[in-house]
Amino acid sequence: MQRDHEDIYVDWRGRACNPNKHGGMGAAAFVLGLQAFEMMAIAAVGNNLITYVFSEMHFPLSKSANVVTNFVGTVFFLSLLGGFLSDSYLGSFRTMLIFGFIELAGFTVLTIQAHYPGLRPSPCEMGRKLDEEDECIEAKGYEALMFYSALYLVALGSGCLKPNIISHGADQFRKEDPKQFKKLSTFFNCAYFAFCTGELIALTLLVWVQTHSGMDLGFGVSTAAMLLALISLLSGTSFYRNNPPRGSIFTPIAQVLVAAYRKRNLQTCASNSEMVLNGTQNGIVKLIHTDKFRFLDKACIRSEEERLGSIREESPWKLCTVKQVEQVKIILSVIPIFACTIIFNTILAQLQTFSVQQGASMNTWLTNSFQIPPASLQAIPYIILIFLVPLYETVFVPLARRLTSIDSGISPLQRVGTGLFVATFSMVSAALVEQKRRNSSSSLSILWIAPQFVIFGVSELFTAVGLIEFFYKQSVEGMQSFLTAMTYCSYSFGFYLSSLLVSLVNKISGGWLSHNDLNKDRLDLFYWLLAGLSFVNFFNYLFWANRFSQQQPLPLHLLQTQTSKQPSNSKLVVP
Repeated sequence: MQRDHEDIYVDWRGRACNPNKHGGMGAAAFVLGLQAFEMMAIAAVGNNLITYVFSEMHFPLSKSANVVTNFVGTVFFLSLLGGFLSDSYLGSFRTMLIFGFIELAGFTVLTIQAHYPGLRPSPCEMGRKLDEEDECIEAKGYEALMFYSALYLVALGSGCLKPNIISHGADQFRKEDPKQFKKLSTFFNCAYFAFCTGELIALTLLVWVQTHSGMDLGFGVSTAAMLLALISLLSGTSFYRNNPPRGSIFTPIAQVLVAAYRKRNLQTCASNSEMVLNGTQNGIVKLIHTDKFRFLDKACIRSEEERLGSIREESPWKLCTVKQVEQVKIILSVIPIFACTIIFNTILAQLQTFSVQQGASMNTWLTNSFQIPPASLQAIPYIILIFLVPLYETVFVPLARRLTSIDSGISPLQRVGTGLFVATFSMVSAALVEQKRRNSSSSLSILWIAPQFVIFGVSELFTAVGLIEFFYKQSVEGMQSFLTAMTYCSYSFGFYLSSLLVSLVNKISGGWLSHNDLNKDRLDLFYWLLAGLSFVNFFNYLFWANRFSQQQPLPLHLLQTQTSKQPSNSKLVVP
């Protein structure tokens, strides 16, 4: 049954919530703790995983990069599963609890394998000359089985956890209370700050531990961080407002598609008078009919038999409401925008894989006594974000607002496009530095690759945050978690595309990335390829963003109407 936001939220025992006890920023703080600690745990593993896979599991460099990108891609792809289970059966709190312990189990197995030498291949130095004896043996059999099992337990747990963290935190604020509603935006800012803080600690302190004290201790710290995340989640149990499962969004989508196909021979009506309208309550219409994808309108048009009343009970698989149809239209409308951000996340994949190995082949000593771990350079975008986000809100937005008269300074689509354009220069910088490294007679300082991380940090401020803002503003009630999961899927497809590109480039080029030595590989040409793809993708984005902007805008806010103003001959069915 469809629920509105006025529904009764319940506590952990299933009883109605007490506004004086449950919810608010105090309850949300426990969720923020979960966000920070879980991000700390997963980021420390994912961002330095290529080093472990290459050095300890003895996978070839290109295969190691694919292991990492497939892992990260799976994490984000499984967010759809987490959102589905939460909305349909479990609720966000139970979903986070169950899959949080699954993620903890994966970290534990990774730690055990990294600690005991008998569970890994015999130690050797990867990248040695071919004429040396005892070539490194790649992990196979039970070693590979244990590694992949642990890795994908982490992926399953983290993937199903992610889409529910923000939604459960947002549920702690009563939307009907103006004071509570204002605090909702504060929570989103705090959640993003917690995300960046967790990433920053992981990429500095935890990566340093992995590099200087061993991967077993590093994985152990990640396990401890995940345990603290679950403790933070459980500590707020008696204070949470829990939104009961409201049914999957996939069923209404399927009903619209099936009903539209069954009535494919009907003509679309010129007005709304023959459509079944849903979502009017107390004089408020939450969705109105739009002219996009008009073939779907047939799903909510009454057939001749239905109008004459010969069908006693209307099947939801034959007759849908305008609200259902418009929800499907929203999803179809945002897909091209979503697709244009995949290349952006493919660039991110390089910063977590090949750029780490690029840094490892350079001089990592900043002083005679301080050596920087290559994976820690990935902290640069998050350092940039921690400083730029407040400046963006306090400086850029007010200045842009004066020029554009837009409350947010620039529209979400403009923000995403700016980031996509800037991201291209991250790969240009990476290609130029790699060319210089290959041609240099001495070892370059690792700081030479810092600009590619800085540039990407700036682009992420625009694209990553703008994409979330765009999806949130396009969503309607009951769709926020699903569209949030689509945001994560952009990361997933970007990392999967990276794996595909590596394999295709190796096959077509004859082995640009097939060696285990960057001095023999042509990583610079691969970076130039990504820069070109990113530049072309930017113009593709401009086309779809312009087309989206020219279409009739969706009514994302509640539209006040009077039901009494409907024409007397209207055949609208208002539940």
